[in-house]
Order: sequence, then C-alpha cells, then structure tokens
Amino acid sequence: MNDLKIMIEEAWRERSLLQSTSHRDAINEVIRLLDIGILRVASQESAGWIVNEWVKKAVILYFPIRQMEITEAGPMEFHDKIPLKKNYKELGVRVVPHAIARYGSYIAKGVIMMPSYINIGAWVGSGTMVDTWATVGSCAQIGENVHLSGGVGIGGVLEPVQASPVIIEDNSFIGSRCIVVEGVKVEREAVLGANVVLTQSTRIIDVTGSKPLEFKGIIPTRSVVIPGTIEKQFPAGKFQIACALIIGKRKPSTDLKTSLNDALREFDVSV
Repeated sequence: MNDLKIMIEEAWRERSLLQSTSHRDAINEVIRLLDIGILRVASQESAGWIVNEWVKKAVILYFPIRQMEITEAGPMEFHDKIPLKKNYKELGVRVVPHAIARYGSYIAKGVIMMPSYINIGAWVGSGTMVDTWATVGSCAQIGENVHLSGGVGIGGVLEPVQASPVIIEDNSFIGSRCIVVEGVKVEREAVLGANVVLTQSTRIIDVTGSKPLEFKGIIPTRSVVIPGTIEKQFPAGKFQIACALIIGKRKPSTDLKTSLNDALREFDVSV
C-alpha cells in the first residue's frame, strides 16, 4: 500500500506521470482495491474517522487516464469513462432495474439497490437498503443496516480533495428526500425525518433540554431529527431559514427495528 501511495502522490504532483505505465497501473490498482473493499476513502479508527486523501486523489486521477467507451444494456446505451459494476449475483447484492453502481464503488453482501445510483469511491455496508431514486455520491461512506429512503441525496466529494466525504454510520435511518452533503457525519442509529437538509452550515439544534444545544456538521448517536426553521436577521429584515432539530433519542435498550418504529411514532416523525 505504501508503494501505491507514493506513486499516487507523485502523479498528483506531476501530471505528466499519467503517461507512465507504472503510475497508470498504480491508479488502476487502487480503483480495483476500492471496488472489492480492500481500500476505503475513509475508515473508522480508534481515534475516529480517518480520510485517506491519497486514495481520493487516485479516484480523481482515474478520470484523465480513461477513454470514453460505449456500454450497452439491452436497448439502453451509455457513453462514459467509468465502467459499470458487475457480478452482483456473486457479490450477493440484490439489484432492481434500473439501479446503477459505478466500478470502483464497494457494495457489501446483502445490500439491496432499488432503482438508484452509487458513484465511484463509495462504500456501502452489508444489509443496507438504497431505496428508489436515492443517490450515493462519490466516496460517501454508508454503514451497515442503513436505510436510505426514497429520493435521498448523499453528496459526493472529489474536488477540493481536502473535503471530507459524507459518512452515515451503522443502523441509521435517513427519511425520504433528505439531503446530506459537504462531509456531514450522521452517527450510528440516528433517525432523520423526511426532508431534513444537512450541510456544513446547517444549524443542528438539540431542543430536548431546557436550553438549545447547537451542533455543526454532525448528528450525534441515536438522535431523532426533523426539519425546522430559525429566525435570522438580514439587512431587509428578519426571515426564517432552514435548520435541523434534534427532538429526542432512540432508546439503546430496545431492538433497533422496534426502536425505529417507536421513535417515529413517539415523535410523530414523517418518513
């Protein structure tokens, strides 16, 4: 891995090396390792999530070394640089037409893909449901037993290379039409109600206590979140802007599926 990292960093600094067979082979090998799950753009260590910037650089460098190609699927035709992922039966992944994943994304055994899209560099853990018209952006990290409901948009990140990918941790539930972008992290077992929008500038406010507690860029473990608004002063006057409200917690003592249902019923969260 260290040899691959050195070659990727060299090619990143000096783009003329993209003409070198050895450097092109190194880029292709990184994408292959991403595709089979040996490498990840981000991984969870004891100190927290670590972003492997050199792997993300390899994904970016993969585009200029690829040529446009025609791919056919029955009567449908695609014209792109990145091939589609294949061999779903061997991978143990259920893929409903017209679900699409790009080569270089890792999809674990037991994932269900309704008509949806998963981009290069993404990681999707076992038991996760990617529901109808949900999109998983480049390099996003989706944990195990996550439910991405219909129309969910998980943002991708390739440029700027320093930006962190979106992370959705294990056993989280992301409600219909939610948008999570700009490297926001949703910690394990969280529940987002329908239409929650999370960016790095979104004010995330815990309203469960006597005083509001504010977060930026992170949804704490087991939080139940709904969309809300907050007043902000502008030169033209006071107006309401979107925010996210933490209104409760899933109970850790309850079975996860039961806990999810309880959370939705107790807090009247639409999904």
